[in-house]
Amino acid sequence: MKVLKKGESGKGILIEHDAGFINPEENKGLINEMKFDGNQKIKEPLVLTAVLQKCGVENRNGRIYPPEILKREVNNYQDLIDQNRAIGEAEHPESSVINTDRVSHNILETWWDGKTLMGKVEILMSPGFVNLGIISCKGDMIANLLRKGIMIGVSSRGVGTLNTEHGKNIVQDDFELICWDIVTSPSTPGSWIFNNEEEAQPFVESEGKTKPLIIDDLDSFLSEEE
Repeated sequence: MKVLKKGESGKGILIEHDAGFINPEENKGLINEMKFDGNQKIKEPLVLTAVLQKCGVENRNGRIYPPEILKREVNNYQDLIDQNRAIGEAEHPESSVINTDRVSHNILETWWDGKTLMGKVEILMSPGFVNLGIISCKGDMIANLLRKGIMIGVSSRGVGTLNTEHGKNIVQDDFELICWDIVTSPSTPGSWIFNNEEEAQPFVESEGKTKPLIIDDLDSFLSEEE
């Protein structure tokens, strides 16, 4: 099954990273307190807060995930969280399979804050990295980037169909969520990893904030465009 690129419709693998540049205005308030000198050990477990996804929001790939579809898939994904196997990879592969040799993290918890799906993400580090700073797996690599203050985001991966309706790429009801991967350029606005929930708040879509395109009632939106 092929990966659907930005602007494409049809059935395929939907990965939500952004091939464009990072808006420097979004960089403010991101992780910058995890730097430490070479003699300092990183704390374990390394559990951080992430903006995972947003429903009804047009992302930088021009796609919109209707609330009822995304919320259904998040509910289904809870089974993987409960089984402690809600794992994801470092960067998106062009595949619907999660490769264990590329796994970097495990999602421990999700919750909704308005239209924004939040999550607790554990970076999976090796004992060698925790104790000696030796990088031997993808989780070590991600943790090392974070401690140096590098911006890291998250991006969903799933399989489904995109239909172009009135100029908007709408994710259809057959969508199945696979996982969230860690990426350098997420397509969902504000989908970054933070030290805590407080730092993430400026990127949460809630009432009274300036928002990108958000569609509360997709059916109403489409009928108005006709």
